Amino acid sequence: MKARITGVATYLPERTVSSADVERRIEGYAPHRGIVERLTGVRRRHVAGDDEQASDLAVNAVRELDHSGTDLLIFASASQDMIEPATAHIVAAKLGLSCPVFDVKNACNSMLNGIQIAEALILSGAHRKVVVCAGEIPSRAIRWRVRDRAQFADSFAGYTLSDTGAAVTVAADVERGIFYRDFAADSTAWGIGTLPGGGSAHPRDLEYSYFRGDGRALRRAFEAVGPDIFLNALKRTGLTWDDFAVVAVHQVALPYLRFLAEVLDIPEDRLVVSLPEHGNCASTTLPLQLALGGWSPGDRVALLGLGGGISTGVMLAEM
Repeated sequence: MKARITGVATYLPERTVSSADVERRIEGYAPHRGIVERLTGVRRRHVAGDDEQASDLAVNAVRELDHSGTDLLIFASASQDMIEPATAHIVAAKLGLSCPVFDVKNACNSMLNGIQIAEALILSGAHRKVVVCAGEIPSRAIRWRVRDRAQFADSFAGYTLSDTGAAVTVAADVERGIFYRDFAADSTAWGIGTLPGGGSAHPRDLEYSYFRGDGRALRRAFEAVGPDIFLNALKRTGLTWDDFAVVAVHQVALPYLRFLAEVLDIPEDRLVVSLPEHGNCASTTLPLQLALGGWSPGDRVALLGLGGGISTGVMLAEM
């Protein structure tokens, strides 16, 4: 028995905002015009409506899939509607589902870990069909009033983020499915990029309700971890990137994507470059690239995850 990704769907809010619009909205400090797109390659990102919650974005994506017969729903997202209850309950209620539910959270690798858990539960025989979904609304944690250049740099990652929803169905299959997975973490680097508010450390201080991070330090941390987890996937399976229809890579900035693709020797025609037109979609990035990519049933796809904390992950699947 295997666990196969049988469906992929995304929800992209209609409203888009350009990087120029983002720069114009910043108050108190005037960044150099064009700096966001120049440093990251992001031209525009999606912004949810004021009346939309993270659960709504996930629900809209799930509704694009055949979710009949679902016996488990996992909400796997960096965003959430509230601290309690699990946002998965809210998603299930809006969909009219009565199956067991729970949340998974691991920054931008949340959905990849959600699929990992779905596969394990299917292989154990506990479930037959699992919906893994996410609703990302990072736009609500962006600092718009900026004191100075240092605070702008500390808040910079937020200006690339996009509101998106995604969902995948994972079901038992006797013929094909996920055939390799590996995950790693360097948790000593957890403090490089944070959204500190809302937990026990900073429960009510509004100052901690914005994204904070050091992009250069984050890149150095991932470079220190190295590419072995991705290269080992090829060595252990005897495959090359040319054996995959799509190689989906989490994307935060085009210069780092190019660097990683060069280090891993990924052919350009296998990459789906989602960042310029969709921004950093957090945990929904990989399913978005699957939805945009050109693959057919039976094709192999590779999912390469990078997440704050920091964590890395790779999953290879036959669709």
